[in-house]
Amino acid sequence: MGERKTREGVVVSDAMQKTRVVKIERVYRHPRYERVIRMSKKLKAHDEGNESRVGDRVLIEETRPLSKEKRWRIRKILSRAS
Repeated sequence: MGERKTREGVVVSDAMQKTRVVKIERVYRHPRYERVIRMSKKLKAHDEGNESRVGDRVLIEETRPLSKEKRWRIRKILSRAS
């Protein structure tokens, strides 16, 4: 089996218990118009110990479905919100 998918993002909501909403942003150039485009996606991630807070930069990894919308788990907190 291969490595699990990992993404880096910022926690934008910590209102739920054991769940965080993480915003993933990707920056790329448009193939034809060469313009820099910023796309973002919000993913729900499992946080067993309720350790992360809004503004924290986190590393999340793909996992089995944990609930209706949760398919990611927070692997580690890269930096705390100031």
